[in-house]
Amino acid sequence: MVTLLMYVALGGVAGTLAGLFGIGGGLVIVPVLVFSFAAQGISPEVLTHLAVGTSLATIVVTSVSSVKAHHGKGAVRWDWFTGIAIGIVFGTVLGVKTAGMMSGELLQKVIGVFALLIAVQMGFGLKPKPGRTIPGRPGLIGAGGFIGWASAIFGIGGGSLTVPFLSWCNVKMQTAVATSAAVGLPIAIVGALANIEEGWGHPLLPEYATGYVYWPAFIGIVSTSVIFAKVGAKLAHSLPSDTLKRIFAVLLLLIGIRFLLS
Repeated sequence: MVTLLMYVALGGVAGTLAGLFGIGGGLVIVPVLVFSFAAQGISPEVLTHLAVGTSLATIVVTSVSSVKAHHGKGAVRWDWFTGIAIGIVFGTVLGVKTAGMMSGELLQKVIGVFALLIAVQMGFGLKPKPGRTIPGRPGLIGAGGFIGWASAIFGIGGGSLTVPFLSWCNVKMQTAVATSAAVGLPIAIVGALANIEEGWGHPLLPEYATGYVYWPAFIGIVSTSVIFAKVGAKLAHSLPSDTLKRIFAVLLLLIGIRFLLS
């Protein structure tokens, strides 16, 4: 019960930060789970994989409400989504298998590098210059494959990759964010299922884990993250966005350095 309450609190923090900074919860949830799993004494060999798989499972729940909201506003381009989703299914499975071949230590360092890259992007406001149009079906499938592969490794919903890709293709930001939210759902579903299969029966997994999904953390996080994401979104409208992004960039910088030095 104490452990469950701890994850309820973590879900509130992760949801607030995700809503506050306008990014997918995975960038917050994975580091928090890594540190909390370590504090619980879970084996270093599986704790990072467990954090990634659990993060993807929570995104299944949180992304549903996001997709409904964006769809209600007519902002999701479902014609683009279909092509991207095909690539995502294959890419996400490949990403889980790629992560499964890494040691826990190496996977943590890879996630650390990604956190540093996102920190630099957010801190300096780097954005790709619109330089082309949306590709045809083969191009969308290829892009979806890469996005799914990388997202499965980092335990994220793909927004950090999908939005820049669509922006590069001259898509207006509202449409890019909405379509990215829709794309995050198949990433999370396929990623969670693939992580359950990948970690199935591992002897070092803690009690109440099914493969690389730890259910006490999942229940605790989803019970509060959706509610507190709305709180964070309201706070974001009352605080200076550029300052918030720089603060979060510093947080990601510290997380990335911590992961690399661990």
